[in-house]
Amino acid sequence: MAETWDEVQLIADGFERVYVELEWYDGPRAGLADVEGKPHYFQGIDWDEADEVDEYNVWPASNTAVELEREQWAIFARWNEGYEAGTVGPETHPGQGGIDARYDELALLLAPYRQAPHDPRRLVGERRFDAGTRYRVEGLDYWIRWRPSR
Repeated sequence: MAETWDEVQLIADGFERVYVELEWYDGPRAGLADVEGKPHYFQGIDWDEADEVDEYNVWPASNTAVELEREQWAIFARWNEGYEAGTVGPETHPGQGGIDARYDELALLLAPYRQAPHDPRRLVGERRFDAGTRYRVEGLDYWIRWRPSR
């Protein structure tokens, strides 16, 4: 298990909240997180499993996109609670399509927002974990501290 920090310490150390995870492969590959206090999409562009830092393309998320992303994430997080409790199976995962009509509608609405613009910022992200539940409606159990790429 990774070391965990409390929220006050994470904030004091410059880590920012991650609200939505769109892809994970040995670390966050894409999602929605605060960057300098404002919601941004992030998408991994460099990956090294030996390090806790990764390089990302980062671009601002509109208020509309944030609202829709958080709605879709809440559907997933509630499903995951049932899955972890053993009350629903993997075949009911909303991301498979045809399971939850609103989730599917949101996926279509969100597709254009999730495309990186031609000029995204390039930042390095370092993550730390809090002690909370992995997937929760308000976000994830990891936070990211951003710094400029070299």
